[in-house]
Amino acid sequence: MQFAQQLIEWRRELHQYPELSLQEFETTRRIRQWLENAGLRLLPYDLPTGVVVEIGSGEKIIALRGDIDALPIDEASGVPFSSKNAGIMHACGHDVHTSVMLGTALLLKENEHRLAGRVRILFQPAEENFGGAKRLIKAGVLNGVSAIFGMHNEPGLPVGVFATRGGPFYANVDRFVIGVKGKGAHAARPHEGNDAILLASQLVNALQSVASRNVNTLDSVVLSVTRIAGGNTWNVLPETVELEGTLRTHDVAVQQQVKRRVNEIAAGLGQAFGAEISVSWYDGPTALVNDEHWAAFARDVADWHGYETQHAGLHMGGEDFAVYLQHIPGAFVSIGSASEFGLHHPAFNPNEALLEGAARYFALLAEKALL
Repeated sequence: MQFAQQLIEWRRELHQYPELSLQEFETTRRIRQWLENAGLRLLPYDLPTGVVVEIGSGEKIIALRGDIDALPIDEASGVPFSSKNAGIMHACGHDVHTSVMLGTALLLKENEHRLAGRVRILFQPAEENFGGAKRLIKAGVLNGVSAIFGMHNEPGLPVGVFATRGGPFYANVDRFVIGVKGKGAHAARPHEGNDAILLASQLVNALQSVASRNVNTLDSVVLSVTRIAGGNTWNVLPETVELEGTLRTHDVAVQQQVKRRVNEIAAGLGQAFGAEISVSWYDGPTALVNDEHWAAFARDVADWHGYETQHAGLHMGGEDFAVYLQHIPGAFVSIGSASEFGLHHPAFNPNEALLEGAARYFALLAEKALL
């Protein structure tokens, strides 16, 4: 079978059988089997899900990372190899990333004799819940590694286009949950209660002023309320409403400023209307900060490889790869996947033409990084 077609077949099999974070047991089994069949050396880390493979010999080690988990989304792409696992979909393209790294492993194995060290490839679980990188690091996968590289497919870029940047790239991710407690009442007699839905609505509007009026317009910030839950029938004003959302920033000072302002607005609105409003914050991954040297190196190799290279803009998404870069230097890159629909969309459908080129790029990148 031709190399490119093999990668497509692997990707399609992974796509049909997606698994959620920390449940990637069959995905792990498939990856292990494909690697072992190719004669590759698996490292015996204590990992319930996920696989680590190593190619080459010597003291110097370069790491590559692909992620393997999927999302709780009902697929609507219409492709003939759509998900067979109801309510779960590779809507972020981790099946693509995994297949790229599988191909990279095969290419490195073919040229193992000329590697000036070892290449350790991490097939990481649980990127979507931001816990996988920490699990792998705790297991020891970064021991001895001098630099690490990873990718994300970028649906907004054509196939054959590559982008990265030194310094901050992906954002700090914070989740918030806000509880609004008023007083329930009959919908026909609202004066007897304290309408939690009205209060929650005013709070949503007030929060939109934070990014537009409290933060320097030159700073990157997104503050979004993504869920509102309250009430269970049409003629009763509920006593409680819950809001949930996310804050995305690149600068820690801006991050803390916005958190303080959200807390102040919630407290002030609660006091003004005689309601109880609580705010709880949950930390996600910190900002992904590429090493300047390795980002430039990755871009130079992409130029040599034949990609059209671009300087990436700031990305407001979160990425678990950031955790690795807190321990060792490296770079994260974007590779065009030309999907009409974006990441996390039920109709997301990346162009599989990117697979072979990306696999050959990472094999070349790893080989040159070892020199």
